[in-house]
Amino acid sequence: MEWLYGINLASIALRLSLAVLFGGIVGLERGANKHQAGLRTHILVCVGATLAMMTNAYIFESISHTSDPGRLGAQVISGIGFLGVGLILVTSRNKVKGLTTAAGLWASACIGLALGIGFYAGAIIAGSFVFCALALLPRLEVYFYNRSRMMSLFVELDCMTSVREFLSSVRSKGITIIETHINKSDAIACDGYSLDLSIRIPKKISHVEVVELLSVLPGVFLVEELE
Repeated sequence: MEWLYGINLASIALRLSLAVLFGGIVGLERGANKHQAGLRTHILVCVGATLAMMTNAYIFESISHTSDPGRLGAQVISGIGFLGVGLILVTSRNKVKGLTTAAGLWASACIGLALGIGFYAGAIIAGSFVFCALALLPRLEVYFYNRSRMMSLFVELDCMTSVREFLSSVRSKGITIIETHINKSDAIACDGYSLDLSIRIPKKISHVEVVELLSVLPGVFLVEELE
């Protein structure tokens, strides 16, 4: 089985095929959930990282044994960091999107580097864990987050008077306001205000009940829980 770890035609084909497979698995999950980087992006990143690492190994084995076999891999890690920044967005409602996709892209590059150097066991196990984290753990996240006492809300109200009354009503229901940010530019109504709230809710009330309870208060256009 020595051919698996040398730089030869068979091992090159195997490593690049596994890069397409694992990059594709991660990319399919992201693309199926309508995230920015999908199947093709993850495959390209994983294959590119694999090729960079194999090129390093080829230089070390065939041209110069004094070269550093990890140099190109280090540059790939830095480059993927810049690529990931382009996937992270902060919406007008102070909602951060794209962090998980950027992390998945970075992980795909690391899987590719492991495949490129012939670290098959690490790449296969890591690829399986990455897929499970992306595909299965969101359900676990939802289960625990829905039982958390902390909530982040986006609220739209018709005027400043309604904002003051709203905050007073929130406190009167036993809800603790941790942080408040008022913004006039994001509101639907021309004279309205938007409100970003961080709150701590009582134990006997659910997140859905809080949203429903606050939505019927006077002057409220919209109450939305932020992830």
